[in-house]
Amino acid sequence: MKEEVPGGLDEPERLQPEQGALALESPEDAWSRADWEGLAAAVLRKSRRLTDDDPDDAVWAALTRTTYDGIAIPPLGTRQLLGRLVTSGRPTRSGAWDVRTFNSGDNAAARQDLQNGATSLWLDADDLAATLDGVLLDLAPVVLQGGTSDRALELLRVAEVRRSELHPESNLGADPIGGAVDGAVDGAVDGGLEVAVDVGKLALSHGVRGLVVDATVVHDLGASDAQEVGYSLAAGATYLRLLTDAALTVEEAAGLLEFRYAATDEQFPTIAKLRAARRCWRRILALSGGTGEQRQHAVTSRPMLSAYDPWLNMLRGTVAAFAAGVGGAEVVTVVPFDSPLGEPDAFGRRIARNVSSLLLAESHVAAVTDPAGGSYAVEQLTDDLAAAAWSELQRIEREGGMLTALERGSFRARVDEVAARRERDIATRARPITGLSEFAHLEETALERAGAPVGVRRWGAAFEAFRAEPPAAAVFLATLGPVAEHTVRARFATRLLAAGGVDVDVAGATAGPDDLTAAYGRQRVVCLAGTDAAYAEWGAAAAAALRAAGARHVIVAGDAADWADDSCAEGVDAVAFLTRTREALR
Repeated sequence: MKEEVPGGLDEPERLQPEQGALALESPEDAWSRADWEGLAAAVLRKSRRLTDDDPDDAVWAALTRTTYDGIAIPPLGTRQLLGRLVTSGRPTRSGAWDVRTFNSGDNAAARQDLQNGATSLWLDADDLAATLDGVLLDLAPVVLQGGTSDRALELLRVAEVRRSELHPESNLGADPIGGAVDGAVDGAVDGGLEVAVDVGKLALSHGVRGLVVDATVVHDLGASDAQEVGYSLAAGATYLRLLTDAALTVEEAAGLLEFRYAATDEQFPTIAKLRAARRCWRRILALSGGTGEQRQHAVTSRPMLSAYDPWLNMLRGTVAAFAAGVGGAEVVTVVPFDSPLGEPDAFGRRIARNVSSLLLAESHVAAVTDPAGGSYAVEQLTDDLAAAAWSELQRIEREGGMLTALERGSFRARVDEVAARRERDIATRARPITGLSEFAHLEETALERAGAPVGVRRWGAAFEAFRAEPPAAAVFLATLGPVAEHTVRARFATRLLAAGGVDVDVAGATAGPDDLTAAYGRQRVVCLAGTDAAYAEWGAAAAAALRAAGARHVIVAGDAADWADDSCAEGVDAVAFLTRTREALR
């Protein structure tokens, strides 16, 4: 690799528009923009997100959301967004993607997958010969997880015994840097990197790929999209240096790599992430004096899944797979919906395969190359993500490279900071998880699966911990006034408590403290739910009457009151509130 690469990665001006950038159009006329602002402002005023004194153009600030990378996503894509793009480039996949399934050593499952829609296998198996029995190795690519020299040689021996060539998109799977992300960095340095070179040369001699840059390992730890892409670029650049130092050309080295990214149910950020990663990698190869394209394997996010109401995981996986396909991934793996519960069964694997079948054969998602290309919003988000990922790459390079950043803990500290912000958003339900932190179904019949669940910390882990150990006692929901008046806050409190595995006993329509005490069943914790007017009129009296009847902890649904021990309202830290409530129930 040329010597200017390390320096080039540290120069922001290197990331410049490439040939064939999108042609810019004239700005939208002021009337249509003002017209939209007026209509949107009217809706926001009805929902009290804007006041009558706010100007119509305040809708932009009110509706713009910011990602964990600090990227502002406006509510509407406009032509003006294209005026400041600094990157360009399109996905290159043409036609259907490779449908890849994960297998931990089950030959029957592998054969069933390949016979029913899967086109390649991703293996983490001890006995490759037994797992691949009956698999046509020249037709179905095989990708090893955590490939070592011994496992690579074992796969090649299996092919040799069968007198078969491996499919050229097979991958021997070496990724020592990925193994060091949440483990011992010394292991990657002391022998691991040499293994990557040995496996790479072995793969080159057999006409297959040899290395995987698995960025899902940092996604699983909580990394943002730009951190995930930045990590992949830094790890990929490290492998390029190693392989070119071992006398491979840039094109030969790049051709050995496959990049693995997580696809979430946030479809537009996922589409933009894959497009941005491709652009940045193309730039790295250009700085290295080579050419080529990034081969991408998208895996639906494991942390976004839930062990409760797991049927919703089907929807999450479908949106994520759609985004991966639209984003141009050459390979897509849909994690079975029942993975958080243990080893997926035949039905879980079937649904996972069928997601791609439906998207490809019935929805024809792959019929158009880069269907999101030209979308104002997607092009801007792609560009912003590319710039943010490039900045992360520069930061890692200034720290001495990927392994040094891991050894010092600086990269992990940045990831942990993002993970902490996401956990705060989930705790306050600013980032709700349907079926878990919102609309929890306490009466659901739990699915059971054999084996251990996928070993990642899911985003809803705190709420899952509540649901795993529900309290034996319920909360008395002391509803003040007729149903029409108390229903809004009663419903809010019920859903909030359900997110913590806490059931409620509802008083129903009441006219005063005597009605509440008549319905009261001596529960330790009570939650008053009513209007502000009802609280002002008889909230204190209701709380006093319930305390006299045996209540030990009084909550008010709404703003804090001096006659209540706790309160819950929109934006409350649900995890902290539910922890206090569950302790009071003991």
